Amino acid sequence: MKSRIITFMLGAVALTATALAQSMPLPLPPAVEKELASRASDVTEVTLGKNMLAFAAKFMNGKDKDDAATKQLIEGLDGIYVRSYEFDKEGQYSMDEVEQLRKYFETSEWSPMVRERERKSGETTDVMVKLVNGEAHGLFVLTAEPKELTIVLILGPVRMEDLGKLKSLGGLSVLGDVEKDAKVKEKMEKDKKGGKP
Repeated sequence: MKSRIITFMLGAVALTATALAQSMPLPLPPAVEKELASRASDVTEVTLGKNMLAFAAKFMNGKDKDDAATKQLIEGLDGIYVRSYEFDKEGQYSMDEVEQLRKYFETSEWSPMVRERERKSGETTDVMVKLVNGEAHGLFVLTAEPKELTIVLILGPVRMEDLGKLKSLGGLSVLGDVEKDAKVKEKMEKDKKGGKP
């Protein structure tokens, strides 16, 4: 019950943040964001800056082990941004726009972690990590489906094994898949180094 109340409160904070932060765009090229929103039939925007994350953390008492871990995680973050665009029909956004979003993060600071392309369904997933002194200080997730485009940007120190803790925040359920993909990739790299097939 307590867990449900906390989830509800975080959801309320996320909705409040969305309502208050209409003038605070995602730290991306604003023209792309506006264009996508104008063509989408459904738009979900979650903007949680450092102040809103600190506000959300106040609703977690830290007595429960999971609550304490989630509270510590969100208190250390600089921001969480989620944009989800749903379209009535295919072709209402172009792969050029998706490529523009990808290129915005293809810098020396950001390293690709997962690149998945499903030719049959036309779905693509990109996960990039911002590395600072060898530690993850940001995560960018871009998922493109024929009629849906989702962007998740987390700024601040984050470990892949902690992503599941953020799933209960509004709009962040996609992070469960990212966490799973990251673990699979990590295992594959360990197997390569160990000489396993």
